[in-house]
Amino acid sequence: MTSIASRPRDGDVVPEDVYGSWSASPSPDGDRVAFVSDRSGEPRVWIRSVGAPLLPITTLIERVLTVSWSADGTWLACETAAVGASRTEIWLVRPDGTDPHRVAGAGARTAVLGPGSRHGWSADGRLLVTETDGLVSSALLVAPETGERHVLASDPLITMLDVDDAGARALLRVGPRGARSLAVLDADGTRLPIPLGPAPGSIDVACLSPDGRTVYARSDHGREFAALVALDVAGGPPRVLAERGDGELQDVVLARDGARAVLLWNIDGGRSAVTLLDLPSGSQTPVQPLPRAVVDECRLSSNGAALLLTAQDWAHPRGIWSLDLASRVASPLSSPADGELRASRGASTAVAEVDDLTRPELLRLHAADGLQLTGWLYRPAASGPWPVVVYLHGGPEAQERPVYNSLFQSLVVAGVAVFAANVRGSSGFGRSFLHADDRDRRPHAIADVAACVRHLAETGIADPRRIGCMGRSYGGYLTLAALVEWPELFAVGVDVCGMADFATFYAGTEPWIAAAAHAEYGHPEHDADLLRALSPIHRIERLRAPLLVVHGGQDTNVPVEQSERVVAALAARGVEHRYLVFPDEGHELLATPNRVAFVRAAVDWVAGHLAGIPDVDELSVDRSGSARSV
Repeated sequence: MTSIASRPRDGDVVPEDVYGSWSASPSPDGDRVAFVSDRSGEPRVWIRSVGAPLLPITTLIERVLTVSWSADGTWLACETAAVGASRTEIWLVRPDGTDPHRVAGAGARTAVLGPGSRHGWSADGRLLVTETDGLVSSALLVAPETGERHVLASDPLITMLDVDDAGARALLRVGPRGARSLAVLDADGTRLPIPLGPAPGSIDVACLSPDGRTVYARSDHGREFAALVALDVAGGPPRVLAERGDGELQDVVLARDGARAVLLWNIDGGRSAVTLLDLPSGSQTPVQPLPRAVVDECRLSSNGAALLLTAQDWAHPRGIWSLDLASRVASPLSSPADGELRASRGASTAVAEVDDLTRPELLRLHAADGLQLTGWLYRPAASGPWPVVVYLHGGPEAQERPVYNSLFQSLVVAGVAVFAANVRGSSGFGRSFLHADDRDRRPHAIADVAACVRHLAETGIADPRRIGCMGRSYGGYLTLAALVEWPELFAVGVDVCGMADFATFYAGTEPWIAAAAHAEYGHPEHDADLLRALSPIHRIERLRAPLLVVHGGQDTNVPVEQSERVVAALAARGVEHRYLVFPDEGHELLATPNRVAFVRAAVDWVAGHLAGIPDVDELSVDRSGSARSV
């Protein structure tokens, strides 16, 4: 039995999984920066001191997702992926790696840090936490030394966002995805809703001014592209502070003195822009040049003189940069900026250099109903038409952007072009586009996949006999839906933790995930007929493309039962398939060996069916790679 994880590539230089770094948090004295990196094989906390080498925080804390330094410098708050489920926990640890302990998210509960202007901390040094148990979420202030909890509110579908400096007011986000609003809690427990008028829209990102009088929110109420609006807690109409006609606001970071804000914009098909907004005057200044085309996160340094950015592009994975606001010079903090890709532990073969990679091209096309769609095309070096795989992202409110993707680059090395599509329902293209696939409009999104295939074939990009479809999470669902709706279009498929049956998905997923999904997919009882019609499992007899099915064994977001039903149905009908399970992973593949094993398996499967590369034996990787073929 051959192990794909150690299979040689006969001279090919394959872009293996390389390490990324994110979630920069400066120490209060400005001498150090903590961040998360998976350079060791799993994401954990690292610290960079001024003029010193990187140091890992060696603790029992693993699978770290975000880190935030307390204002007094004595604690690092870590949001971590729970072992055995798609939930998150909050842990505290000293900057020297001592005294690690969990403060929220134990058992069946999940917990997240509130963002706020202090990134999860209140002015008096307590943690801002939302902890969810079943359907009910609690907004908490947690004392790090004692673990004492102060419950501000408990309700379904609420999230703690921020508190003012005096601790007299707290800002909550309320409601399901796509229809979220805000409320302010006074010290006496009075909840004050923040009105935004009758126009439809949603708010995902917001923060409080230090005096608690003003809410600054990313809102698309009454407009196509999300803008920054100011809302007076005492009442009055919203005031638009910043907006763009060529893109939407992605995030707002308020300086601790409340005098300025950093605005992160999503423009030009997924590239980034950053501006500084002086709140008293309303003047806005662009921050350029940016070190990379796409910025995921912004934070102000402790003295406010620099921006800490998580930035990436098609040839460079996520990295931490410090951008001096006076000189506009950006310096890398998490890795060198010499253009060389460095493998994280678990990438056992050579890593391609930047010159070996393929720069994606933004394509525009039209759906069957005339709606404009976009996507990023990764072309092999040889002339086309090529075998092509259409890749569908999750969410569906996510977006394909020009960032480094080892899967896409590895497929291109194998001779397969990739079209990373943004079908309707994707973020970054306005409110109407975002909601164009809601509930009974879901078939239009499935039809968008066919529109992508036809455009690729008609323009000579794709060999129409050799087109595949692949996606993860919601993209896995969309892959299954396209394979059963348009079986004649596809020669191969890859479904990664996709939903096959909405009824059993709702019954098996985490309760808060189910409650938040009603506006997007439909209600499991009121819309039962619609959800059944949209579930690929009920038309699985139409699927004929060879299918690779991949899932994390600990996934409680999209339970592994969804894939097991697909595999059983294909086996019963004699359809060619392979089932790859990662027993120790949840909804995301966090360990580098697992990601490497997945990329190799997916490339072998797709290229073997589209480009004529011989197939390989069943995958067998021990727990260090944590994959098995079923």
